[in-house]
Amino acid sequence: EVLQNHVLEAKVFHTEYGTGVAILTGAHRFTLTTNIDDLKLRRLPEVPGLQKRPSCWAVLCQDRVLVILLAVGQELYLLDNTSFTLVTPPELSPHAGAYLQMAVSFNYRYLALFTDTGYIWMGMSSLKEKLCEFNCDFRAPPKQMAWCKRPRSKQRAVVVAWDRRLLVAGDAKEGIQYKQLTIEVLLDRLVLRRLYPLAIKICEYLRLSEIQGVSRILAHWACYKVQQKDKSDEEVAHAINQKLGDTPGISYSEIAARAYDCGRTELAIKLLEYEPRSGEQVPLLLKMKRSKLALSKAIESGDTDLVYTVVLHLKNELNRSTFFMTLQNQPVALSLYRQFCKHQEPETLKDLYNQDDNHQELGNLHVRSSYTSEKSMEGRVAELQDGVDEYYKAKNEFAAKATDDQIKLLRMQRRLQDDFDKPYLDYSLHDTVYNLILDGNHKRAEQLYRDFKIPDKRFWWLKISALAEREDWEEMEKFSKSKKSPIGYLPFVEICVKHHNRYEAKKFAPRVAPEQRVKAYILVGELDQAADTAIEHKSESELNLVLAKCTSSTDAAVAEKINRAKTQSLKK
Repeated sequence: EVLQNHVLEAKVFHTEYGTGVAILTGAHRFTLTTNIDDLKLRRLPEVPGLQKRPSCWAVLCQDRVLVILLAVGQELYLLDNTSFTLVTPPELSPHAGAYLQMAVSFNYRYLALFTDTGYIWMGMSSLKEKLCEFNCDFRAPPKQMAWCKRPRSKQRAVVVAWDRRLLVAGDAKEGIQYKQLTIEVLLDRLVLRRLYPLAIKICEYLRLSEIQGVSRILAHWACYKVQQKDKSDEEVAHAINQKLGDTPGISYSEIAARAYDCGRTELAIKLLEYEPRSGEQVPLLLKMKRSKLALSKAIESGDTDLVYTVVLHLKNELNRSTFFMTLQNQPVALSLYRQFCKHQEPETLKDLYNQDDNHQELGNLHVRSSYTSEKSMEGRVAELQDGVDEYYKAKNEFAAKATDDQIKLLRMQRRLQDDFDKPYLDYSLHDTVYNLILDGNHKRAEQLYRDFKIPDKRFWWLKISALAEREDWEEMEKFSKSKKSPIGYLPFVEICVKHHNRYEAKKFAPRVAPEQRVKAYILVGELDQAADTAIEHKSESELNLVLAKCTSSTDAAVAEKINRAKTQSLKK
């Protein structure tokens, strides 16, 4: 018959015998099997006068016997293996109307009926006891109707769903209607009533993203969980982590904040251990006055700005000595705070170095202060003198001597500035000497040369460079004859050529050391003398150097002389 009349509708059900299926055929007859793994179809008796499809029907299990409950208009019938019986639910409202939908609980104990007047009857599936009834203002046939049970509660309810409306009717004669709602608002309403499993099922059914759906609901559940006082902090934290894990969109810091607001600080700290983002951990730890733990977390994150935030918070929260001691145990934080003080609070930096007996850095601090903070000469010298003292304590004699020399130079520059009405202050020693020579103050330059023991070679370079820039060629020649030059005389040639004075340069070329004389003659353009010197030295490399400088138009005779010398050298 199933093959001949086709299937109008089928319902799957579960019993102790296995998974079964009930079929309504095109002939309006019912056939069922209790176990699809052992397929034995059983045809139920014909329903007298049934000429059209029932408005709704369901499979019931009464005393281990499977029966069909079907509705035709305002009448209900029970169909078993042998009989067809008209039944009426107890205490049914006389104005109930025609049946449109029915739902049986998973354990087959409860039955719910929905009629075209918006009336809902809820009772035992044996049809011997009524639990409650409910009237709603929506009369269209529901898309779905199902039983549900609140977690850890014996209270049952029926959920009735239309396209844009959801009704939850409970056995305590209460009902909640959700109509014309967005899915987000619907979920919020369910969460507010702590119907978390139902909300999650809806999310899964609608295939919402985890962040939009399940994650949000689990977060609400966790925030409710932290309020349970009958569980220890460890138990609650573990239960939340087991349920939430690494679910996307979950913020453990928000859950921890809720725990803290409920007075459970230790639970909040345990929950923060599961928060992977340090930037979310630290603000709450600071709020909970767990500043040292916040500092450790900030350092672990590697986020410099986060460390600065905690350090400055600690600075305002702790007294000075405790604050410094806290930083001593955190080298990274201490280093960053020193950088901050270097630019913002130099006096605090001095206190830090004093606490550590860090005389080297104290010396550096005084020297830096001399150039950045102090304006008066007396103040600058005092800072430098303090720097000298600290360097000696640090056993850094080189730095102490250099700083002491700087004090002497500053005082000398101040006198020069007063004497010549020209800025000398803060010039380097070399620039000071150079400018004195440039201005013709040779005696003062000589005094600095002696007082600061400037090396001879360096002083000679400074002097000939300044004299050339000053174009004081007479003084340069006089200086070159004052004593034997420690830098030789090639620099005299080079500096004159650099300042476009070959005439003066030629005066120094013959005085250049023999091994550099060819180069000197080339520099001043005396290729003939350069060739003679190279021939005299019998140096092929020097001959080739001069030959490379010769041009066919002006230096043909010199080139011929060199080639002849090279030929004679080969014959020998």
